[in-house]
Amino acid sequence: MRNHRKLLFLGAICVVAAGCGIPQAETPKASATTTVGTEIDDTVVTTKVKSALLANAEIKSFDLKVETRKGVVQLSGFVDNQAQADLAVLTTSGVEGVSKVENGINLKVGKETVGNAVDDGIITAKVKSALLENPGVKSLDIAVVTRKGQVQLSGFVDSQAQIDQAMVTTRNVAGVTSIGNEMSIKK
Repeated sequence: MRNHRKLLFLGAICVVAAGCGIPQAETPKASATTTVGTEIDDTVVTTKVKSALLANAEIKSFDLKVETRKGVVQLSGFVDNQAQADLAVLTTSGVEGVSKVENGINLKVGKETVGNAVDDGIITAKVKSALLENPGVKSLDIAVVTRKGQVQLSGFVDSQAQIDQAMVTTRNVAGVTSIGNEMSIKK
């Protein structure tokens, strides 16, 4: 229980700290806005989902990203097989506060080597840096996962224009072999 409280507290701190991040260029605002209460609720849901995924030994949850907006949970990343993906979705849908699950999980293809993992870490860092440099992209809203040069972008963004900008920016990063778009427009 003590760790649960720490996770909730850290989640709330992350929400507050996100507002103090790197300044982003002004972009057209989506019609739907959230309140601080909703942001905290979403952080709590994200924490509960991550905890539920970690508690299940059948799911390799360290390879998954979890994003939440107004109770809609977006799962992305890579797993070994379809059974793990299905179990992750089922586990997530059973978490209190989850209204919908968007499944953006991909299956791993082939064996990953240590060299692939290092290269993927470098590509991820380059993509994140390029997104940060692009004033048309709210990069803090986008999660980046890379496996064998395949980059997966996920998260909730303000507009299709931001999705398009993120895709073009990512495509121009050296080492990116393909891009999976799991981003959704905020509602």
